[in-house]
Amino acid sequence: MNVPSNLRYTNDHEWISLDNNIATIGITDFAQGELGDIVYVDIAAKGKALSAEEVFGSVEAVKTVSDLFLPVAGTINEINPALEAQPELVNTDPYGAGWMIKMTVDNVADVEALLSAENYAALLS
Repeated sequence: MNVPSNLRYTNDHEWISLDNNIATIGITDFAQGELGDIVYVDIAAKGKALSAEEVFGSVEAVKTVSDLFLPVAGTINEINPALEAQPELVNTDPYGAGWMIKMTVDNVADVEALLSAENYAALLS
């Protein structure tokens, strides 16, 4: 199970990386493995200000649809354009090319309050 140490995590299996107040968010390796082959990513929240834990989209796999929850409050600036044509990037590279959104975070301290890689790995075991 791949759990990069430079990221923060949620109990809902999203990851977040922070560069100043801009966050990149996706789902974890564990989540994509549990979902199976992802066939569609639906995110229509660009430009919207959302609260932490609000649904910002969904992923559709062969056998299920799962909501995506925002780890922290902020405004979504960008949706990964590659996922429209290649949703399988979430399976093959969940921490790289399979990222889902970029957002401006309201409070950077909220990111630090999320799970560390060590704590997330413990949650999975």
